[in-house]
Amino acid sequence: MTATALPADAWDAGALYRLFSGSIAPRPIAWVASIDADGTANLAPFSFFNVASVAPPVLVFSPLLNGQAESKDTLRNLAAVPECVIHIGGEALAEALNATSASLAPEQDEFEHAGLAKAEMPPLRVPRVAAAAVAFGCRVRDILRFGEGPMAGNLVIAEVQVIHADPAVWNGRHVDLDALRPIGRLAGSDYLRASDRFALKRPA
Repeated sequence: MTATALPADAWDAGALYRLFSGSIAPRPIAWVASIDADGTANLAPFSFFNVASVAPPVLVFSPLLNGQAESKDTLRNLAAVPECVIHIGGEALAEALNATSASLAPEQDEFEHAGLAKAEMPPLRVPRVAAAAVAFGCRVRDILRFGEGPMAGNLVIAEVQVIHADPAVWNGRHVDLDALRPIGRLAGSDYLRASDRFALKRPA
C-alpha cells in the first residue's frame, strides 16, 4: 500500500514538529549565549542549527516562538545586543546543556543555574562557557521571521567574528571527535553520541 502525500497545510504545528524532530535527525546543537541590555547572560540550546557559509563564516539557528507565540529570551536579547556565542557542547557538558533548557525568568542567569563558569570572548560583550572546547563568537547579520503564531521560526544569521578552539580537540587541521565527543539531538528526550561512526569514500 502506497502512503498518501498530504499538503503541508493539512498538518497541524504539533504534528509537524514531531515529524521534523523525529525524522530530521540527528541534529547538531547550538548552545547559544546572549546578553540583555543590562548585561544579564542567557544560555540556551537550539537544535535547528547548521553552517550557512564558510567565506564569510556564517552559522544559522532558529528559535521557535513558544505555544503562546512568545519570543524566547535569546531572541529578545539579540534584538537588544546583536551578538552571541555559539558553543558545541560535548558529552561532558550534556547535563549542563540540558539544564539550560529550563524555562527560567529573563532576569535569571543560566550560567549560574547550570553551575558553569564564564570566560570573556573579546571583542564581544557576550561571555562564553569556559569549559566548552569550541565556541564561535558571532555578530547577528539578520533575523528572518517566518510568522507570528505559535511555533513560528526565527532564523538567526550569525557571522563568526572570533573562535575559541581548544588544542585538545583541534590541531589546526582536524577535529578529534574522540576528544570533542559531540552530541546530537533526536526527538523528545533523546540525544545521540558520535561514538558509532562509519566512513564512505566520496566519489571523484
